[in-house]
Amino acid sequence: MTSAAEKSGAAEEAGMIRIFDTTLRDGEQSPGASLNTSEKLEIARQLELLNVDIIEAGFPISSPDDFDAVRAVSDVIRQCSVAALARCTEKDIERAAAAVKDAAHPRIHVFCATSAIHRQYKLKRAEEEIIKLSVEGVTQAKSHVQDVEFSPEDASRTELPFLTQVVEAVIEAGATTVNIPDTVGYSTPGHFTRIIEHLFATVKNIDRAVISVHCHNDLGLAVANSLAAVQAGARQVECTINGLGERAGNASLEEVVMALHTRRDVYQCRTRVNTRRIYPLSRLVSTLTGIHVQRNKAIVGENAFAHEAGIHQHGVLAHRETYEIMNPEDVGITASKLVLGKHSGRHALRERLVKMGYELDDAMLDQVFEQFKQLADRKKEIFDEDLEALVGNALEEKTDQRTWELVSLQTIGGTGVVPTATVCLRNLHDQSTVTGAATGDGPIDAAFSCIMQLAGVEVELKEYDLRAVTGGRDAQGEVHLELEAGGHGYRGRGRSTDIIEASVLAYVTAINRAIVGLKSSTRKEKTALP
Repeated sequence: MTSAAEKSGAAEEAGMIRIFDTTLRDGEQSPGASLNTSEKLEIARQLELLNVDIIEAGFPISSPDDFDAVRAVSDVIRQCSVAALARCTEKDIERAAAAVKDAAHPRIHVFCATSAIHRQYKLKRAEEEIIKLSVEGVTQAKSHVQDVEFSPEDASRTELPFLTQVVEAVIEAGATTVNIPDTVGYSTPGHFTRIIEHLFATVKNIDRAVISVHCHNDLGLAVANSLAAVQAGARQVECTINGLGERAGNASLEEVVMALHTRRDVYQCRTRVNTRRIYPLSRLVSTLTGIHVQRNKAIVGENAFAHEAGIHQHGVLAHRETYEIMNPEDVGITASKLVLGKHSGRHALRERLVKMGYELDDAMLDQVFEQFKQLADRKKEIFDEDLEALVGNALEEKTDQRTWELVSLQTIGGTGVVPTATVCLRNLHDQSTVTGAATGDGPIDAAFSCIMQLAGVEVELKEYDLRAVTGGRDAQGEVHLELEAGGHGYRGRGRSTDIIEASVLAYVTAINRAIVGLKSSTRKEKTALP
């Protein structure tokens, strides 16, 4: 009798799990996360070096920016498949096809909701219509690319007999991968196992497709559900770096991969992922999205390999495996960090960045090196975290969508003094400068008011977060903030040894993004997807 794993392994090496990364699509839909095309390209390059199998680069129909980003990723990524998401509508699929047409390995990922609640309240269609839509969507996608994935949205709440019909029909229509999403994080490991096992037992042509899973973390079970599906025969897992995604997020790539790697005795599976690149990429994604990784996050959190209890410390010193089931170096966490200073040269900087997972072109390296030297004049020692910030800043500036940059800042504050800020901004389109002054509740508030007046944009500060990047009196302060304009949120990030300057840099970044968003009449708000 053929096992479920063997059935789902069509064209796959036995025991090999495909890793489908959707950080650039579902991950960017995290509330507050926003990436420009340059940042998406850098993450995509690092995902390629990580050796994931598929990169879902975006949802092209959702906005011109998303279309451009998917097309840009398709142009540069050669080793991984590049997927574009589309609803089962002609317009969506044609847009997705155009976005990935130059990819070395293009994939179109179509989806259609199947659960009773979605059929009744969202699509307002009968079961027969849903099957027809799904088949037509797969057929149209297949006319453009050979690699077509189909997702029955909200599969975990879909009646099993109907789910069987849909899966069988789309495979017959040419779907090479069928993804079973737990769209709202409703499932549990036992429940999800039964769904996957049911499909293997009832879908007659299931041997012609790879079965995938896409789990959300609303109950904190996304990784557990994904691993349960693997044990039941699924051979592709959809996940994101740091578990980013809608609401509570998606299954975390680093947790899924390291669970399969560490407990190969249980799962009898492996991935192609270069695990030593996990931690640097986690840091990069955190820096660029502005979403911090919690300290106690598995695998990549600050405390993941930290030991404070005396008994634990003694055990680790005596033999690491007493309290560590993984080697930190296996996920890219080095035991020692090279400290650079103002006398360090360009070559030393490049070598350190390569070890951290960044391979910059000469122009980008020059820009980072210039900023590195400026920082070295203000800070005695520069650590990895500082370098991550410099790379993040350079990527953020590598875009033609900026309108304003900070030229100078002066603030006055103190007891018995009216807080005042004087700010000079340069318009990057015509190189003109504007200067203004404003008062506020404090020097940061005054600076924010001044910038808003100079930029001519009405925004509201919704979130402000300040933390130290490294230890010591000369540590850089990192500010993440979110502004609201026109009903949309725009995030900004800034770092400096001066926390007021860091705040202003973050504010200017967010203002620039707000200007782009408000000017784009065709920009569409991204919808919640499977």
